Amino acid sequence: MKLYIILASFLVAQISSAQEADLSTTEKVWSLEDCITYAIENNITVKDATLNKNISEVDYSKAKSARLPDLFGSASQGFSSGTTIDPITSDYVSDEIHNTNLGINSSMTLFKGNQLSNQIKQNKLLLEQSTLLEEEAKNSIVISILETYLQTLYSKEGIAIAQNNLAASEKEMIRAKSRLDAGSFALSDYTEAQSQAATNKYNVIAAKNDYAQNIITLKQLLELSPLETLEIETIDENMDLINLELNKETIYTNALEYLPEVEASKANIAINEKELDIAKGGYLPTLSLIGSLGSGYTSINDNTFGDQLDVNFNQKLGLSLSIPIFNRNQTKAAVQTATINIEKAQLQKQSIEKDVIKKVETAYQNAVSSQEQLVAAEASQDAAEQSYNLAQKKYELGALSTTDLVISQNTYTNAQQNYLQAKYLNILYHQLLQFYQGNDIKL
Repeated sequence: MKLYIILASFLVAQISSAQEADLSTTEKVWSLEDCITYAIENNITVKDATLNKNISEVDYSKAKSARLPDLFGSASQGFSSGTTIDPITSDYVSDEIHNTNLGINSSMTLFKGNQLSNQIKQNKLLLEQSTLLEEEAKNSIVISILETYLQTLYSKEGIAIAQNNLAASEKEMIRAKSRLDAGSFALSDYTEAQSQAATNKYNVIAAKNDYAQNIITLKQLLELSPLETLEIETIDENMDLINLELNKETIYTNALEYLPEVEASKANIAINEKELDIAKGGYLPTLSLIGSLGSGYTSINDNTFGDQLDVNFNQKLGLSLSIPIFNRNQTKAAVQTATINIEKAQLQKQSIEKDVIKKVETAYQNAVSSQEQLVAAEASQDAAEQSYNLAQKKYELGALSTTDLVISQNTYTNAQQNYLQAKYLNILYHQLLQFYQGNDIKL
């Protein structure tokens, strides 16, 4: 009997531990690093950029293969009657003819105004550019994840603030009701306490809805199912929030060297310059090597099919030269278009560099501002908290009206929200400045 009880206890313990293990695997808590890694692997935008890079790889391989000779096989079966030329013997005949033609043809471009070489170089540049654009897509999703993740944490902490305010206002409403029943409290004070409690309850609902909306946005960035639970990791409260010792010019230089969109714009200029070289190649002649093997059979010959294929076997080898004389100004137009596209690519590069500088400038100024705001917001929050605690004590002693208590509570709530906002903005802009310099984002 004791052995049975021991075995039963062991089985219950094993089942419980297994259930706890299953629960721990299903209720994963996502860190920022987890979200970034998962999004890079699964986000649709990033996958699309990767597919574009794969297409560029195929095009590059195709351009290199253009140097190789082609090879085509041919076979035909014909029937003719009346006076005609035998396609095999070239004799005039008046009989019905059955003929078979078999052949292999090949050609290889020897020279085409350097267009083949320039096309290969251009496709290599296009592959490099598509790789940079893939990195840009990844960077874009990283920034989106960072912003949404921090916004979600901000709204999550907002729920806690709203719930604390609701709990405090409900206690105040109960205290006001007791005083009203005792006849030591005005009805207007009690109704104002009720109103404040209702307002705080509404704020809790709004804060939860805001958090839920941010979770939906984060799920979409991660390509997660709407039915899947997503819980994110909170930030270490002891982390250093004020740590900006960066030179603005250094950040500009690092960003222009690191961000892939800048390098992609430089590659775009080189791509269009190669397009100009390709277009100019249209003015030059094309030289090709051609060759063929063939044989045939005709019904007017008494030899067997196999013998005729042996007798009629022929080989051809030659050169073909094509000299452009006038092609309705197509080459001239292509050269002009390529020249214009080079100028457009140069302007696009300047525009992208300006945009990068603007983003870095904005992030830097906001980082400096958020540091100052964080210091002020923390001092304001501490002062408002002390004032609210004092107001609560006065309210308990009956030395403060409900209106004044509500004003004090709202002031404290606003101070908490301002501190929370400054805190997450400081984290966001500091991380953005790190990211623009090629450093990893870590919380």
